[in-house]
Amino acid sequence: MKKFLLFLIPLSMILSSCGEEKAVDNPFFVEWDTPFGSPPFDQIHEDHFIPAYQEAIRQHQAEIDAIVDNAEAPTFENTIAAYDQAGSMLRRISPVFGGLRGAETNPRLQEIARETTPMLSAHSSAIRMNEGLFERIQAVYNDRNNLDLNKEQMIVVEKMYQDFERGGAALPAEQREELTKISERMSMVSLQLSENHLAENNAFKLIIEDEADLAGLPSHIIAAAAQEATRVDMDGKWVFTTAFPSRVPFLTFAQNRDLRKEMLMGYVNRGDNDNENDNKELFIELMMLRQQMSEILGYDNYAEYFTAIQMAENPQNVYDFLYRVWEPALARAKREKADLQAIINREGSNFKVEAHDWWYYAEQVRKEKYDLDDDEVKPYFTIENVKQGNFMLANKLWGLTFEARPEIPVYHEEVEAYEVFDNDGSHLAILFIDPHPRPGKRSGAWCGTYRSGAWEDGEWVSPIVTIVMNFTRPSGDKPAMLSWDETTTYFHEFGHAVHNFFAQGNFRRTSRSVPRDFVELPSQILENWAGEPELLKSYALHYETGEPIPDELIERLQKSEHFNQGFINTEYLAAAILDMDWHTSNITEDTDVNAFERASMKRIGLIDEIIPRYRTTNFGHIFGGGYAAGYYVYRWAGVLDADAFYAFKESGDLFNPQMAADFRKYILANNALYEGMDAYVNFRGEEPAIEPFLIRSGLK
Repeated sequence: MKKFLLFLIPLSMILSSCGEEKAVDNPFFVEWDTPFGSPPFDQIHEDHFIPAYQEAIRQHQAEIDAIVDNAEAPTFENTIAAYDQAGSMLRRISPVFGGLRGAETNPRLQEIARETTPMLSAHSSAIRMNEGLFERIQAVYNDRNNLDLNKEQMIVVEKMYQDFERGGAALPAEQREELTKISERMSMVSLQLSENHLAENNAFKLIIEDEADLAGLPSHIIAAAAQEATRVDMDGKWVFTTAFPSRVPFLTFAQNRDLRKEMLMGYVNRGDNDNENDNKELFIELMMLRQQMSEILGYDNYAEYFTAIQMAENPQNVYDFLYRVWEPALARAKREKADLQAIINREGSNFKVEAHDWWYYAEQVRKEKYDLDDDEVKPYFTIENVKQGNFMLANKLWGLTFEARPEIPVYHEEVEAYEVFDNDGSHLAILFIDPHPRPGKRSGAWCGTYRSGAWEDGEWVSPIVTIVMNFTRPSGDKPAMLSWDETTTYFHEFGHAVHNFFAQGNFRRTSRSVPRDFVELPSQILENWAGEPELLKSYALHYETGEPIPDELIERLQKSEHFNQGFINTEYLAAAILDMDWHTSNITEDTDVNAFERASMKRIGLIDEIIPRYRTTNFGHIFGGGYAAGYYVYRWAGVLDADAFYAFKESGDLFNPQMAADFRKYILANNALYEGMDAYVNFRGEEPAIEPFLIRSGLK
C-alpha cells in the first residue's frame, strides 16, 4: 500500500529551518518505512515532539497563508478543499503524542504537554481567527447554492463555515482577541485537571498486611493484589488500587466493611483531598472560562453552546430526557436498597446500608435471587475469549477478519497489533489493542486513531485504530478473566473501532462527522450482541475445559439481566445531571464545588447510599471539551442502540445481512452524507422508540 505521506516541503527547507541533526534523527521528519505506515514507536523519543511540533506548525501556517494570499477568487477547491487538506504533519504528530500521553505517559511527556499545549492552542486560535481565511470560507458559503456542489461538498462547506462562526471568527477584533486568551487558558486548565486526575489515581493504595483482611476475596483477586504489591516493592503485602479490576472486586467481595469504606472514599475523593493535586479551584476556573466564552459567542451558557449542534438541540430537551429516565431509575434503586437492607437485617447486623456496602450486598442479592456466582461465570470470559467474540461478531455482521501482525511496532509490550480485512479480503485497517492498567495509563477505556482513513492524492490511506482499556490482568497461572462489565466494555470500544474502520468520505472534516449524542450508537449497539446465546456459545469457552458456556448458565445470566439496574442507571444519571447543572449555572469564583454538588444531588433526590458515578473533581469526561455538557449522550444514544438492536431481533435474524449492510452504509460509513436522525431514519425507516431502551434497562 501507499506509504503515509510525510513531506509537505523539500528536505532542504527542513534542514535549513530545523537543523540537519533534527531532520536525520527525528522520525517525524522522514517517511515512515514501517508496515502499513504505522508510527515507528521503537524509534520515537520524547525529545522528538517539540521540534516536530514547531516545524508542523510552521508548515501548517504556510499552507494557510497560501490559501489566504491566493489572488484567485475563492472557490471550493482553492479554499474549502485546500483548508481541509492542510496540516498533514500535525495530523501525524498529535495522534502519536496524544496516544502516548493517554496510554503510556511519563513525567517528560507531561512536561512536553505543558510546553506544547499553549503553543498549539495559540496556533489553533490564529487560524480560527484569521480574517482573510474566514472571508474566503464565508464567500464560498454565501455562494454555495450557485456552485453546482454535490451533497458531500455542500455539507463540508456548511460544516466548515459553522466551525469558524462558532469559534468567533465573525466577531469584532476585540472579542476575537478575548476568545483567544480564554481558549489558551482553558487548554492549560484542562491539561492540569487531567494530570491531577492521573496523579490521584496513582497515589491511592489500599495496603493490606493482615491476611485476615482478605476474607471473602476470590483467590485470583488476592493473587493480583500480591502481584501489585511486588510491583511497588511491598513484597509480602497486598495492594489494591482505584483501577476498576482492583477496586470493584474489593468492594464486591471484601468482608471487612471498614476497608470497603476506605476503598470507596479513596476512589470518590480523588481530586478533593486539599493537596497539590486538588481540582476544586481549577474546575471552578474552567466553568467560568466556559461561561465567558459562551456569552461572547451569544449563548446563555455552555450547555446551550454545546447542544446547539447536537441531536438534543438545547439543554431543556436534555433535562427532559434525563428526568424521564431518572424517576423510574431512582424508584428501582430504592427497591434495590430495601433488598440490601433486608439481607443486612437477616444477618443480625445492626447498621443501615451505606454507599460502601452497595456492591457487597448487591452481590449477595445476585447469588440469592439468580443463583449466580462470579467465580462460576468468569472462567468463560477470558480476555482472549472476549477478544475473539468481538472478532466473531464483526465477521458475522460484516465479514471482517483479523490477523495478528507482531512485526508492527508498538509502544508497550502488552499492546497487540492486528490487520483487519474487509469481506472481500482486501486490507481495511490496522487495530491496536492495549488491555491492562498501568501507572502511565489514564483510567477508563477509549478508542482513538493514530491515523484516520483519508484520501491522499487520489488513493485511500487506511485507518490505524487503537482501543485502550484497563481490564483485569492474568493472575498466577490463570488467564485474565473479565467481569461482565469489562466484557461489555470491550464490545463497546470495539464498536467505536469498527466505526473508524468503515468511515469514508472525500473530506476529513466530514468523513466521521456525527453529533456527540450519536457517536455512542456504533459502540453501544455491539454490547447488545455480547450476551446473546447465538454468539455467547461461540466465544464464551471455559479456559480449562474448552467447553462452551452451558445453556443453564446462560439462562441464569439472562434472568439476571436487570440485576442492579436501578443502581447502575441512578449513579450514571446523577453524574449526567450534575454535568448539566454545572454547565447551565452562573458559576463564580466564590462557588463552593462540594456545596454545589450536594445541592444538585439534593434537588433531584439522590439517595445517600448512591454516589454519582463521577464526582466533580474526578469527572474526567468533562475536563476536556468532548463530553462537557454532554455526558448525557450515553443514555441518549442508548435509545438509538436499543431500538436498532430490537430491529435486528424483530427481523428474526440477529445477524441479518441486509440490516448489517444498511447499518454500515448509513450509520458507520457515510457520515459525510447522512448525520444524526437522518442517518438513523435511513437505516431504520423511522425514528426510534424509547420503549426498547426502558425495557432493556429494567425501567418499564
